[in-house]
Amino acid sequence: MKKAVVVFSGGQDSTTCLVQALALYDEVHAITFDYGQRHREEIETARRLAGQLGIAAHKVMDVTMLGELAVSALTRDDIPVSGELQDNGLPNTFVPGRNILFLTLAAIYAYQVGAETLITGVCETDFSGYPDCRDDFVKTLNQAVSLGLDRAIRFETPLMWLDKAETWALADHYGHLETVRQQTLTCYNGIKGDGCGTCPACELRSRGLQRYLDDKAGIMASLREKTGL
Repeated sequence: MKKAVVVFSGGQDSTTCLVQALALYDEVHAITFDYGQRHREEIETARRLAGQLGIAAHKVMDVTMLGELAVSALTRDDIPVSGELQDNGLPNTFVPGRNILFLTLAAIYAYQVGAETLITGVCETDFSGYPDCRDDFVKTLNQAVSLGLDRAIRFETPLMWLDKAETWALADHYGHLETVRQQTLTCYNGIKGDGCGTCPACELRSRGLQRYLDDKAGIMASLREKTGL
């Protein structure tokens, strides 16, 4: 049996990874992290989608200690989300150490359930410059975690080199375009579906969707070229 664990936030990217995993693996688990994030609805959205999609198991893990350590607009209600870069060159929505912690804990969960693959929806093509979304970071951590567990757990990043339009195309390829559009939560202001339309996450998502709708054939061809679908 091929088993996979998906790091699942209930947003566009992780939900797209989840529907793809359901098509490729015999058994799919999802893990969602409660890190004291700004919008609690993210966790409920993940729960609803996990139940609707019928995965093998969905684990919600309390890691609120990260929110105590990592000062970010996503962990503090009194810090407004800003599209401007900070002095360190990063947006104020960057949560320091988030993917270091998430991928490490998710790998331990994969170890326990006997999954050989851990899937995360990070990417370098359309992203906010977060250092823990880079391909070299994921590969380096993968090597360290596998050594530490003494088991070869493979970190997969299906979206790493896809732009947002191609990510929409991937969801459509697996028959879940409307599921991802209507039922996921990506918005920094906590609004499900198309969101507020003005925050950086919504703007990126909306531009990608419009590009895909305007040129479905072309974007789908680009997706197939990159992924071999």
